Amino acid sequence: MDRRNGFKWAAARSPAVSSIASIGSFFSLPFFRSRRMVLVLAIGDLHIPHRAPDLPAKFKSMLVPGKIQHILCTGNLCIKEVHDYLKSLSPDLHITRGEYDEDVRYPENKTLSIGQFKLGLCHGHQIVPWGDLDSLAMLQRQLDIDILVTGHTHQFKAYKHEGGVIINPGSATGAYSSITYDANPSFVLMDIDGLRVVVYVYELIDGEVKVDKIDFKKTATTQSAH
Repeated sequence: MDRRNGFKWAAARSPAVSSIASIGSFFSLPFFRSRRMVLVLAIGDLHIPHRAPDLPAKFKSMLVPGKIQHILCTGNLCIKEVHDYLKSLSPDLHITRGEYDEDVRYPENKTLSIGQFKLGLCHGHQIVPWGDLDSLAMLQRQLDIDILVTGHTHQFKAYKHEGGVIINPGSATGAYSSITYDANPSFVLMDIDGLRVVVYVYELIDGEVKVDKIDFKKTATTQSAH
């Protein structure tokens, strides 16, 4: 049974804030203090050191240990040092294998539950055509998940499609790919609360970090008696 049956998603995008010094300072703002947050970092396609020397310094200064509960990495870390760095941010680290990863022990895809959502993770080079919505939706149905986190295209995307949500955090280093030569470095933070997921996308544009948010809400649909 498709766990998405009987539900629909609503989405709204708006600017969040800019020039945030750290994840901690952003999420200590007054409107976040009233509840316990579940923060999920979605990140991937770093290609260190082959296509980029390191994460952008402004991203590194923002991503601090102790603020993020879960990390979903789409792959192409390439070296163990990047794995160890992500592990230092949160011990609950989930990684799928990209085609350039040295560690062949990473799985092709992975599923996990966080709060009331079932999430799936895959790199995306297996999807044909790359980044194709219908092919991604087919994988989403096969894994029976609410939210699919995928990568490979090096371009941020977040959208609702065929009863689910698909998120691509882009390339955290802005590494080039065969699809995108001049990608903006980006990563995603998801704030999961009940049947609501707020997606914050951090993009480095012209040397400054820009933050937008997309609010996804899952609501029950009224089923006909016929």
